[in-house]
Amino acid sequence: MDPKNSELRVGVSRLVPRAGQLARATPGSSGYDLASAEDGELTILPGAVALVRTGLALELPPGLEGQVRSRSGLAARSGVFVLNSPGTIDSDYRGEVKVVLANFGDAPFSVFPGDRIAQLVFIEVPNVCLVAVDEMTPTERGAGGFGSSGV
Repeated sequence: MDPKNSELRVGVSRLVPRAGQLARATPGSSGYDLASAEDGELTILPGAVALVRTGLALELPPGLEGQVRSRSGLAARSGVFVLNSPGTIDSDYRGEVKVVLANFGDAPFSVFPGDRIAQLVFIEVPNVCLVAVDEMTPTERGAGGFGSSGV
């Protein structure tokens, strides 16, 4: 990817006519809204999980990943989250983007065609060279994890 280029081209294919357009709510928004492209109402009961269609497929350039994330309003108001947040869309995946929604709220949650259900954020993924080492370089933290740096 050319760091001088401020825009990366991502191909977007609408697989069904009811698929929404990827759009940011404001020019400063990081995420592009993903909407439901289900045939009709989809109800997610409390404690249940549903795989929601978006009707979109993406063509990402190498070195770019799409991350499907929860919408803060859905999470705060309804207890509905993207279960595997962030869900990863790899650059070589060409299938339909689907969203794994989980209802952690107390009431059934209905998703209608066109409802914004998640957000899609594009992240650069570096190509790294993994090297086997016999010893790890010591650090002040060491192997401490899970609360070792304070609560």
